[in-house]
Amino acid sequence: MKTFSKFAAPVAAAAALAAPQSVFAQSMDETINQIFANSTGWFVNFIFSPFPGTSFPWIVAWLVVAATIFTLYFAFIQFRAFPHSISLVKGDYSDPDDAGEVSHFQALATALSGTVGLGNIAGVAVAVGIGGPGATFWMILAGLMGMASKFTECTLGVKYRNEYPDGTVSGGPMYYLTKGFSERGLPGGKFLAVLFSVFCILGALGGGNMFQANQAHAQITNVVGDFPGWITGIVFAAIVFAVIVGGLQSIAKVTEKVVPIMGVLYCVTALIIILVNYDKIGWAFGQIFSGAFTGLGVAGGVVGALIQGFKRAAFSNEAGVGSAAIAHSAVRTKEPITEGFVSLLEPFIDTVVICTMTALVIIITGQLISDPNTGLYLLDEGGSTIQTVDGNKGVALTSAAFSSAFGWFKYILAIAVILFAFSTMISWSYYGLKAWTFLFGEGKTTELVFKIIFCIFVVIGAAASLGPVIDFSDAAIFAMAVVNIVGLYFLMPVVKRELESYMSRLKTGEIKKFH
Repeated sequence: MKTFSKFAAPVAAAAALAAPQSVFAQSMDETINQIFANSTGWFVNFIFSPFPGTSFPWIVAWLVVAATIFTLYFAFIQFRAFPHSISLVKGDYSDPDDAGEVSHFQALATALSGTVGLGNIAGVAVAVGIGGPGATFWMILAGLMGMASKFTECTLGVKYRNEYPDGTVSGGPMYYLTKGFSERGLPGGKFLAVLFSVFCILGALGGGNMFQANQAHAQITNVVGDFPGWITGIVFAAIVFAVIVGGLQSIAKVTEKVVPIMGVLYCVTALIIILVNYDKIGWAFGQIFSGAFTGLGVAGGVVGALIQGFKRAAFSNEAGVGSAAIAHSAVRTKEPITEGFVSLLEPFIDTVVICTMTALVIIITGQLISDPNTGLYLLDEGGSTIQTVDGNKGVALTSAAFSSAFGWFKYILAIAVILFAFSTMISWSYYGLKAWTFLFGEGKTTELVFKIIFCIFVVIGAAASLGPVIDFSDAAIFAMAVVNIVGLYFLMPVVKRELESYMSRLKTGEIKKFH
């Protein structure tokens, strides 16, 4: 929030006379900010509060501990099943007559479009700037363990989904919490499902919508100059509505094209920079490993690197949040476990590949510098140092790292940010829609109401700076994880039975390739 001293009052008054509409809009933003912050600040503080005496958020520990438990419980399934996961994505075992709406690849692309985004670009710069190169090591480790969380939740998503006569399906945590708990004779499933749905709708409208539109507008104005945010919002809203009005199949057709394009565009540029500086690759990995276990970084040495790495992985790939299970539930398959296999590729692509590439570019290009008095900094495009304490500077910091090798990269980054924002919005529109229909019932009218509401929030997000609203929606997304992981702990024996049954039939040849 902005605050004004008494010395700024004359300037503010003059600005009000010169541009009353602008000041009115700004004051409205500030009024909404204040009201919202006062009423929801306690919830945001609770979700992201650290353990006493540390800077480690308990919600990150909640996600990492769950990922560790699932990794051990399923005997490192993310490594054992990796080759089979690739075969499933290729369509080797796909039967076109199975129930569902989308292919394994389309389901993966839709889920990836919801997680691959600004966190991969901006968040990594902040993590490395605060925690040092060693944060990258812990980020990769957390990403690898998160693969087991995705495997668990997405298997359950397909196992307990609803299949309708028109061929559409609805699945996700709200369904496996209700049906799975009932099947096992456990109480509280319906309550948890409703709670998850409420958090999912709030997260979809905020973090999955308004924040994306806001950051896309910021990056566009950085390239073409300043102009009103509502223009960006209306354009985005129109395109988003045109895609989501056609349902999941329409969304899947777009994401299966957009996600590979944006991923390849970003990774190829990063790879070129890394290869041009091939002589520094070994040194960069040395910095990552040494920084993970020695006292580098301003945030408390090893602990600081670990916190930043785990935090970035958790915030980037959303493993354990339950959102991806909604998209993966719509896959065409009669074997729930197959989508669990496919989904475990998601944190690998999002965190282990894309986030690591961003970190390597920042380290290799020399944008990261260390000041013995004040800690770690990143250089901006003008060569000045900027301390990475402000997450909003992340995009600019990554842009500076890439632009040090290619001056024109800010244009590529602008395209990437727009694509990332767009793909995230259309994916989260589907997540929010399924939570909405769970609460208010299936039907074309019910769905249309939510889609219109969602597109209105696109315009609001691009036009306004509603900081506390975004903070609250981010907290809602991670509140989803609190509810979801409770359910996963009770239902993971179901996943284990599915896994053992499938693997035994795969070994005996009962499960055959279709292609």
